[in-house]
Amino acid sequence: MRRPGWPSRFWVAFAVTIVKPISWLLVKKDWRRGDLLPRTGGIIMVTNHLSWLDPLLIAHFLYNNGRWPVILAKSGLFSVPVIGHMVRALRAIPVYRGSDNAARSLEAARRGLAAGACVMFYPEGTCTRDPELWPMEGKTGAARLALETGAPVIPVAHWGAQEILPYGSRRPRPLPRKTFRVLAGPPVDLSRYEGRPLRADVLREATADIMAAITAQLAELRGEKPPETPFKRPSDK
Repeated sequence: MRRPGWPSRFWVAFAVTIVKPISWLLVKKDWRRGDLLPRTGGIIMVTNHLSWLDPLLIAHFLYNNGRWPVILAKSGLFSVPVIGHMVRALRAIPVYRGSDNAARSLEAARRGLAAGACVMFYPEGTCTRDPELWPMEGKTGAARLALETGAPVIPVAHWGAQEILPYGSRRPRPLPRKTFRVLAGPPVDLSRYEGRPLRADVLREATADIMAAITAQLAELRGEKPPETPFKRPSDK
């Protein structure tokens, strides 16, 4: 029987056969507090974005902790021959940026949560442009989804993928072998927004709370103090 929110056994086996060996080959693991990820029920997993490589490595972390990542991916991937079929089969959700179809992504995520999926969000919408690689301001999609559905928001910070493949680079630097650090946190407390109309200001405040939770996890991983004000996210990237 298929687990809620998971692809078919064939596609799970296919993805695991590819992802796990690559992940183990590329990085050493420092994974912490995976026990904070609920094993059942719909959850919204939010994380920072440092490299084109980190979705693969975070997917390994989630899988090893009993969750299948339903990733929001650029809609263009779904029209690529072969690749498009694969990402659909793996339960990814297309993101229609800069179009009237953007709401379709959230609707698909709502259905996934109702089916018990772990929906994986990058609230920044792109790899961070902060010079010191701290999380930027976030988009409001994850907050809206959480306040509409009541699904728990689990912050997960990571560090290390950027040392292998920095943002914008096409040349990986696998040697010497790097350490990929991950730290999960408790659900973000959004209780003060319950019952409030989902106006723009409410969504921005809830999003700021979500980004603050991710940043706090990352600060612990890095052993450094984050900036007091998040870097302003590019509006069109």
